[in-house]
Amino acid sequence: MRLFLDANVLFSAAHNPQGNARAFFALATQGAVTLLCSRFARDEAVRNINLKFPDCYETLFTLLKIIELVSEPPLSTIRIAGSVGLPEKDAPILAAAIASRVDMLVTGDKRHFGHLFGQHIETVLVLPPADALVFVLN
Repeated sequence: MRLFLDANVLFSAAHNPQGNARAFFALATQGAVTLLCSRFARDEAVRNINLKFPDCYETLFTLLKIIELVSEPPLSTIRIAGSVGLPEKDAPILAAAIASRVDMLVTGDKRHFGHLFGQHIETVLVLPPADALVFVLN
C-alpha cells in the first residue's frame, strides 16, 4: 500500500515517537507500506520542526530517508485538487498524492481536509492518521 504523508504527519512523527504518525514509519521499515511525500510537504515539515521543535530536526531528517520523494504535480492536477474545496496552499498536497497514484493521503489537517476524510478523490482515499493506521492494519 502506498501512502502519501502530509507535512503535519511528518512533523508529528518527528516529535512524537509514540504517536500514530510514527507507526507508519515502523510499518514502512517492515515493508508493509511505502511512504511518499512531495518536496512541498517535506519543506513545510522541515520549516515547522525548525520553528517549534528544533531539537527534533535530526529525527525528522532520519525519517525522511525512509520516504520516497515524488515530483510536484502538474497544474491540471492542482486544479482538480482545488475543485474539492481546499485552500490554495493545500491543493498541491492532494494533487501530488493524486499524481503519484498513491492509495491514501494521510493528513491530520482537519480544518482544511476534514470534509474529505473517508472520501476518494480520484483514486486517493483521504484519512486522518488514526483511521489510516486502522485501515492499513486490517
